[in-house]
Amino acid sequence: MQSFAFNTVARLVSGSGEALKLAEHCASLGVQNALLVTDPGLVAIGLIAPVQDALCAAGVEVCLFPKVSEDPPEAVVFAAVDAGKAAGVDGVIAVGGGSSMDVAKVAAALLCSDQPLSDMYGVEQLSGGRLPLILVPTTAGTGSEVTPVAIVTTGETTKAGVSSAVLLPDIAVLDADLTLGLPSHITAMTGVDAMVHAIEAYTSKIKKNPVSDNLARSALALLANNIRTAVHDGRQRDARAAMLLGAMQAGQAFANAPVGAVHALAYPLGGHFHIPHGLSNSLVLPEVMRFNLPMATGLYAELAEIVVGSSVSGSEEARAETLIVAIEELIDDLSMPATLSAAGVGEESLETLAEDAMLQQRLLINNPREVSYDDALGIYRASF
Repeated sequence: MQSFAFNTVARLVSGSGEALKLAEHCASLGVQNALLVTDPGLVAIGLIAPVQDALCAAGVEVCLFPKVSEDPPEAVVFAAVDAGKAAGVDGVIAVGGGSSMDVAKVAAALLCSDQPLSDMYGVEQLSGGRLPLILVPTTAGTGSEVTPVAIVTTGETTKAGVSSAVLLPDIAVLDADLTLGLPSHITAMTGVDAMVHAIEAYTSKIKKNPVSDNLARSALALLANNIRTAVHDGRQRDARAAMLLGAMQAGQAFANAPVGAVHALAYPLGGHFHIPHGLSNSLVLPEVMRFNLPMATGLYAELAEIVVGSSVSGSEEARAETLIVAIEELIDDLSMPATLSAAGVGEESLETLAEDAMLQQRLLINNPREVSYDDALGIYRASF
């Protein structure tokens, strides 16, 4: 057996209503004055007020930062840090989607370090520590609550990642109640995003390991068996809880067996066209999988048994293709755009997208099959 290392969050708490008990976790970490990072949409629908009120009622001071945008730029990160410094916070909490959790991670590091953000980008470049950190997801998608990665928009069309074990939170809290009102289209996009994490972790070339494999398989089973119910009957708490658990397990898997070409080709779509990350992934997923078939047939065949069920049969090649077709059918069932053109991507941009995808070498090195510029362009064209 190959050598491997596996890192994850120190403490995980899951249960209905757990988001209203954050003060207990603050006490365990010695946090008395918390920066609460979230987005304006969650504030507007009333999701944040009960959490903030419960913290305040228990004596925890709260500095609310409700200004996170999708694909957050560096300016939002710096604004969160400024708010935290002005309030003298001694801990950071995020209640929100992946963007809020990413901002909270980086802010927690910057609030106790003089290291410039620009020097933190890359793998294990963060030289300092961070403030105590609690992450509470409101979507079943990114798995950011259990990953050591934060993605920041650095320019008009570019993103960069801070990847460091320092960013793993002290506590991750899963509360399905926070996801019950999630709109169906967001449930679909984030759910497929989580499935991509599981699939790419299972086929990751360099750091694939038995622990990440088991998590990826368990995650994919939970997600595949519950995503349709969660999308079409969003008040079904059991399905919501299963999706949240599946997304978390997928996050644990890809935090240790990193994602590959799907994400590498998805990032430019978000940068140039501001397509939500989960949808960007789903748009290129089937064709990336077809591209990977020569090197991942057996692994895809194994995953087919999870997604399709025991009825899947035939050769490894046939079962692998069955998985890809099942993914395409799922995307259709969830009423998601299935092609780049349907998502508003112009054909004239495909070459630029391929050029930008090639900049994502930290991801492409994990892909089971090597990807060239011509390969990336071919995948975009096949996805168009």
